[in-house]
Amino acid sequence: MFKFLLLFVFVFSASGPLGAAPVLSDLQSAIMDEDYAKAKTLARDLLIQHLPSVQQAEVRYYLGLSHLRTGEYTEAHDIFRKILSDRSADDVADKAAVGLIDVLYAQGEYEKVLREATKLVSRRRASDMMSLVLLRSARANLKLGRWNQAREALEQVVAQYPDSFEAPVARQLLDEKQYFSVQVGAFGDEGRAHQLVRDLNTRGEYAYIIEAKAADGRVLYRVRVGKLTSLEEARGLESRLSGFGYPTLIYP
Repeated sequence: MFKFLLLFVFVFSASGPLGAAPVLSDLQSAIMDEDYAKAKTLARDLLIQHLPSVQQAEVRYYLGLSHLRTGEYTEAHDIFRKILSDRSADDVADKAAVGLIDVLYAQGEYEKVLREATKLVSRRRASDMMSLVLLRSARANLKLGRWNQAREALEQVVAQYPDSFEAPVARQLLDEKQYFSVQVGAFGDEGRAHQLVRDLNTRGEYAYIIEAKAADGRVLYRVRVGKLTSLEEARGLESRLSGFGYPTLIYP
């Protein structure tokens, strides 16, 4: 009787909830929870199953996205490239193309960002991701100091996709002046922002505050340093500020 119970427990564990194979919804939930380590494990487990080609492509996309979100750009790049070269993955091709654009942007490959964005726009003019692609193009042009091209893309987002998630961001970028700066903090508390400006001024840095609205309507006080004409100058300033221990981000 005892042996029978052990056998029953083993069989139930292997085929029931304890040993259940992952499904695509598990992977999607991990992505939504930003648990990318779990997402990678689930994706690899799913890829050894005999899934339909469309689902396999979607799993590969989520695996690439997980690598992107954890800063593993080489792995993400290779996965997105493979999806784009696979004709059976057409249903996720747009998402993979945007993923590749994000990888290249994170790596500072702004010319390549523009090339990939141009390919996607020419191939998918009716894509529901077009506002996102245009915003990525605008940001790449801003990094390259191509203000007119950036403005054209931003104006296109606002005019053609006014209700998109990207439209408020595009409007904000259109309102900003055309120069490079380094952001060292963003606060909901105006007093903290002014204190940081004073600290930077005592170091001889030209610091100032930019007010901006967050997505939830809150006012953010962004502390920035410098008004520079080239990305190279901005990178030099960023390096110096990082050496002081400040968190830095080049704008635009």
